Amino acid sequence: MNGSPKTAATEALRDIACGRCDDPHRWLGAHSVDGTTVLRAWYPDATACEARFGDGTTIELEAIRFAPPPAPRAPAKTRGRAPRRRPPVIAAADGLDGCFEATIPESLANVSRRFRCTADASTIDTPDPYRFAPTLGELDLHLFGEGTHRRLWEVLGAHPRTIDGEDGVSFAVWAPNAKRVSVFGDFCDWDARRFPMRRLASSGVFEIFIPGVPPGTHYKYEILGHGDRIRTKSDPFAFSMQHDSGNASRVVPHEPFVWNDAEWIARRDAADPTREPMHVYEVHLGSWRRDPNDPDRMLGYREIAPRLAAHVRTYGFTHVELLPVLEHPYGPSWGYQVAGYYAPTSRHGTPDDFRVFVDHLHAEGIGVLLDWVPAHFPRDDFALRRFDGTALYEHLDPRLGEHPDWGTLIFNFSRPQVRNFLIANALYWLDEFHIDGLRVDAVASMLYLDYSREEGQWIPNRHGGRENLEAIDFLKELNRVLEEERPGCLRIAEESTAWPKVTAPIDDGGLGFTFKWNMGWMHDTLDYFSEHPQHRRFHHDKLTFATMYEWSERFIMPLSHDEVVHGKHSLLEKMPGDAWQKFANLRTLLTYQVTRPGKSLWFMGTEHAAFLEWNHDRGLEPLREDDRLRLGFDRFVRTLGGLYRSQAPLWRSDPDPEGFRWIDCSDRDNSVVAYLRRENPESDDGALLVVLNLTPTPHDSYRIGVPEAGRYDVLLDSDGVEFGGSEVETPSSFETEDEACHGFDVSLELRLPPLAALVLRREGNS
Repeated sequence: MNGSPKTAATEALRDIACGRCDDPHRWLGAHSVDGTTVLRAWYPDATACEARFGDGTTIELEAIRFAPPPAPRAPAKTRGRAPRRRPPVIAAADGLDGCFEATIPESLANVSRRFRCTADASTIDTPDPYRFAPTLGELDLHLFGEGTHRRLWEVLGAHPRTIDGEDGVSFAVWAPNAKRVSVFGDFCDWDARRFPMRRLASSGVFEIFIPGVPPGTHYKYEILGHGDRIRTKSDPFAFSMQHDSGNASRVVPHEPFVWNDAEWIARRDAADPTREPMHVYEVHLGSWRRDPNDPDRMLGYREIAPRLAAHVRTYGFTHVELLPVLEHPYGPSWGYQVAGYYAPTSRHGTPDDFRVFVDHLHAEGIGVLLDWVPAHFPRDDFALRRFDGTALYEHLDPRLGEHPDWGTLIFNFSRPQVRNFLIANALYWLDEFHIDGLRVDAVASMLYLDYSREEGQWIPNRHGGRENLEAIDFLKELNRVLEEERPGCLRIAEESTAWPKVTAPIDDGGLGFTFKWNMGWMHDTLDYFSEHPQHRRFHHDKLTFATMYEWSERFIMPLSHDEVVHGKHSLLEKMPGDAWQKFANLRTLLTYQVTRPGKSLWFMGTEHAAFLEWNHDRGLEPLREDDRLRLGFDRFVRTLGGLYRSQAPLWRSDPDPEGFRWIDCSDRDNSVVAYLRRENPESDDGALLVVLNLTPTPHDSYRIGVPEAGRYDVLLDSDGVEFGGSEVETPSSFETEDEACHGFDVSLELRLPPLAALVLRREGNS
């Protein structure tokens, strides 16, 4: 601005009143002007204003009135055409009612003060937010600018603070291309004119501290952005949000939470997760249980915690994996279209309620994993989309920035601040909520520029290839930071292609994840089990092929929510045959999954052999006392879970190829396979023998070679009568015979029940 200080101030106040000022702190509040101290205030529509100081002094401020700015005149070359439309305003500019100033003693410049304003025949008492220094320091802004502020949530967002003895809330938001940002909410009757924020240098961060705003306040940002369009936005760093049509952010009290899980955390951090039991129960909290007295009501975090913990322990699971609890407005997205990355969904309670949930599961010895969605975000206008009027979080070019499958937008991983937003978010969930690991959703869609795109719909990288180099760098940076900051926490990739070294160390050319979902095993195995048993001999390789690449990555075998929706049928209904055969097939499938190398994951309802596909609007099917097959299946799942947790050969040597040994994988005519699981890769001592008969034909004398002579006890027979099995009676143990078979000097002559799995251990081994 040019001219005298008074002229400059007049122009600035006009901009403030017209909603176009990005530095209100430079003009409002107390300032030295030509050797005097001038106090200025802004309260739209006010006709009178006085300042009341903390020392008891009261000073009347004079209203500033002047003519509104003239309408813009068309340039000479456009005269005769319609004039350009004036930019929008958020306050009446005629007379600029609401601007006030007075000369005050210099001694009062830094004294706390409030303004008493008269507007519409009412009196309003309001604090002066324009006397406080910025709540972000230069180091914060520098680190954010280079994308390395690891605790970004502590400076951006809304934070209750006490500054100069005054309680209030600081607000900070990144909107570099905005012309003006204001914060408004129920603390100012949702009047977006009241509190314009200041831009902090070239950082693009806008900030203000407003005294008197209490925790629990709901708020939003109003942004004047590109094209002079006004947008109303939720806070990207909101710690709590409405999930309904309001979509307002909420100020959360900063009261320290008392955790009781120090022992759990210490034990977790000292363990090697690849050599620990890991049997994951995948849960959608909104449909796992509903209020029995009101099926439309979802249970809260505190209500779910003890019920879920007891359930998980009963069936032998070690972890729960939550479908995203990050705030999302659209329930049928199951949480995968995130609007509030820093807010646990308010459907089930407050952030502290969620902390209680995690703390309780840790107390019960159960890990908590969280689905996390950095690949894309929804197009909702109130959230990240075109946040400051430009493509800020997303790519501008739709060939890079729009996801064709889900109708969502893709993060711009080349922008340091966007990477910082996401990496800090990952740390936020691990630090603030003690989450034990993140399952990173849709990694495959991040790795490839041509994912789900036809020719001409994507842009090659700088080398002419299809790899998304920026996303790859982001994933490596994410895993490097998490490994440094929280090495005991898991990083799990949902990656469905043959991308190499997903779980290899970054220094070895890998992406650095702890585990990868084994989608190939899942598809092949479900395809195999869906075949009629008479035809399985023609598809035998689908059952055995996964061991060809088993140790190329560290795998989790998922039977997830994606396999029981959208017409795919429940796991039980995927199985062929009559009701008995369906249950027998499913028992054998689950035994095979749990006893082979790698970790396992089941979606909720698997433990009850759910008949219906999953529906997010209803709870799980309850067990009925008259349902003999399901009651037997329930007993089987409890037994299988207990067996897995108690038998170290099933998990201790997962990373070692020598921990698994085929005895016979070639008997396709009978559809029988047999293998060993060894705790010690160098010894068969204590090994478990697993035999699967994958047809309804029992075998009374089926010979299996074994490495050691002795008696072999049956630890699990999935065809047991107590599990709803057949009437084929299987002995509780078998003695070896001196007959060579499968390359061993001794063998067992087994009685194999139909569609069943046997797990055996040599007597004396434990």
